[in-house]
Amino acid sequence: MSDEQYLRYEDDVKVLAAIGARVAAQTDRVTVRLPGALAEAAVAAWQRDENVEPGPESPGRYALRDAAAELALIGLAITERGRREGEEVVVDLDVASAGAAVRAAE
Repeated sequence: MSDEQYLRYEDDVKVLAAIGARVAAQTDRVTVRLPGALAEAAVAAWQRDENVEPGPESPGRYALRDAAAELALIGLAITERGRREGEEVVVDLDVASAGAAVRAAE
């Protein structure tokens, strides 16, 4: 790929970020229903102690750690705002956390 293409991609990311800012302003949080087991796993990720600095990482490992951190933030949201409704947990997630979960599913 040419440098020119990457310059276009940089412009594209600016537009995507501007759209994201508009979306965030309109949809601060989204209410989701999760099976209890998934909610418990997210809370466990939040409660886990990760005391070791990662050190140098490949892009793939960085992305993996970043996704795990998103799960932990969902666990925090469940801890703070989640409520049980039968077999499910209902929680208001920040739109960014909900988006991270959707991207992980793709």
